[in-house]
Amino acid sequence: MNNINRLTLEQEFKIALYINKINLLDKKGTKKYLIHILKKMMLKDNIIKYCIKNTSN
Repeated sequence: MNNINRLTLEQEFKIALYINKINLLDKKGTKKYLIHILKKMMLKDNIIKYCIKNTSN
């Protein structure tokens, strides 16, 4: 149970990549990038919800 809230090594690496990319952007670019990432996260959530809904039937 303790490992549920921890990131994997791969996830930590992805975070480091995002931090590097964000640090290179200006304020406007950062906002656009954040919106882009949030949309991706929402799409991923929708896919997961769809899969869960359709596999339980």
